[in-house]
Amino acid sequence: MTDKKPTQRTADHNIEPLILNRRSPRAMSGEEVTEAELKQLFEAARWAPSCYNAQPWKIFYARHNDEHWQDYFDLLVEFNQGWCQHAGCLIVLASDTIFPHNQKFSPTHSFDSGAAWQNLALQGSAMNLVVHGMAGFDYEKAHSLLNLPETYQVQEMIAVGRPGALDQLDQGLRDDELTPSDRNKASTFVFNGKYQAK
Repeated sequence: MTDKKPTQRTADHNIEPLILNRRSPRAMSGEEVTEAELKQLFEAARWAPSCYNAQPWKIFYARHNDEHWQDYFDLLVEFNQGWCQHAGCLIVLASDTIFPHNQKFSPTHSFDSGAAWQNLALQGSAMNLVVHGMAGFDYEKAHSLLNLPETYQVQEMIAVGRPGALDQLDQGLRDDELTPSDRNKASTFVFNGKYQAK
């Protein structure tokens, strides 16, 4: 078992530590994530902002060893199955593409659902849970499995668990856990006025 600690991130400007230190690790212990803890995560997602307060996000979940777990697990690509086997919960996040108040297309459904995901991820980080979003799964199969209406779009899957030993991961993933990803400087994506190539 390694006793190494992850290196720390450094912000260029003063921001909330919860935002700076939120990460997407993969090492999980396989321990249970309780319904009460999941309700906290889902409550955080509830309070995300959305256009017209439409709240288009829809959250579906399976806890490890419940009757739905294997169906959710089978959605994942082989790589993600390798480490998600130790998750306490798997989540599928989808969004309704239609505004409920006028039945017109919502151009912000993905954006709004991303805000719900971020709230959930930050809440999980505050609770010392592993919360890792994924694109590596079968989107069409997920849509069918969950019996979603045609107007719903699957956005991502999320693994939730308790932190675990790094030794369960292969060496490459272990190195990733110990070296938190950095971010592009704000100056590369912030523009005063019009776009200018940088």
